[in-house]
Amino acid sequence: MDGYALHAADLNNRDWLEIIGEQAAGPRQPMKVVPGKCVRIFTGAPLPEATGAVIMQEDMTAESRRVRFTSAEKLPDYQPGEFIRRRGSDLAAGQCIVRAGERLQAGKLGVIASQGFTSVSVGRQPRVAILSTGSELRAVGESLRHEGEIYNSNGPLLAALVAEGSLASAISTHHVEDQMAPLQAMLERLLATHEVVMIAGGVSVGDHDLVKPALNALGVTTDFWRVAVKPGKPFLYGRAATAQVFGLPGNPVSAFVTAVLFVLPALRKLAGAADPAPRTARAILAGEWTNWDQRPTYFRGQFEAATGLFRPFGLQESHALFSLSQANALLPVPPQSTLPAGSEVQIIPLHAAE
Repeated sequence: MDGYALHAADLNNRDWLEIIGEQAAGPRQPMKVVPGKCVRIFTGAPLPEATGAVIMQEDMTAESRRVRFTSAEKLPDYQPGEFIRRRGSDLAAGQCIVRAGERLQAGKLGVIASQGFTSVSVGRQPRVAILSTGSELRAVGESLRHEGEIYNSNGPLLAALVAEGSLASAISTHHVEDQMAPLQAMLERLLATHEVVMIAGGVSVGDHDLVKPALNALGVTTDFWRVAVKPGKPFLYGRAATAQVFGLPGNPVSAFVTAVLFVLPALRKLAGAADPAPRTARAILAGEWTNWDQRPTYFRGQFEAATGLFRPFGLQESHALFSLSQANALLPVPPQSTLPAGSEVQIIPLHAAE
């Protein structure tokens, strides 16, 4: 605090104290506090020798080169050590200030800088390519030329999701129709120039789902295909020589949910995160909710921080983008189970600020 450095013996002294000098933030002046004398001091300054407490200037009355307590009633409130920051009280020699795998947010960068470190070793974020597939898709801004065509929402949706988490050094979006030769050529180029390739659509079992055979032709090893999750069953993971491949379902909500559950944690791990799993929070279920499916199902809904309540919201089908746009959390519900109203549940917040 801006104020006066006093000897501990003067905390109950009602008499005038002589001001013997001034100490600002910066180099320490060679001064010592003794009973009956004090030093004018400012926030962040090193303490004069033998300082027992610092009393803020609002509680002192100054006159010429002397000072005293403004109100005698204040005296019992003052204790030795008042407004003194002890050496080692925040950081001490040998203390770990940032652990491997922690994200370097503003506060951590501040504490690193406070100790004079000019650099730290960090994980490198991957270059991510997002490839949407489908002959029915048109880029936003183009005209829909035929009945049955729709705008490509998966490309912008997934790019925004990766960007929101600051999980890539670069993000590029691409599109290809359901034709083997163009798909294979596009995949070959993306696998050579990116560490992660996210493919939306074309990974199921239909005649026009060409992603698996195209990857096989390029020598990509498929580690698994299909997961016991709703929405998002036809999810694929594979590896090329220098890239990892994630095949997401074409339905937008399925693509979004599998990206949250599987792709974003993988991107965090690639960047060196010690705890890459999706963040969870506790909530109270506002009403009874049943999962009739034989798979764990992730329901979209709204979490109210003020009340702690979670409410599933809107149409829960895998194409329903409006309900996703209004959701700020996912609720996982075990297979064929009912959660009664008032249940304490674990939810997955969808945005950093939630």
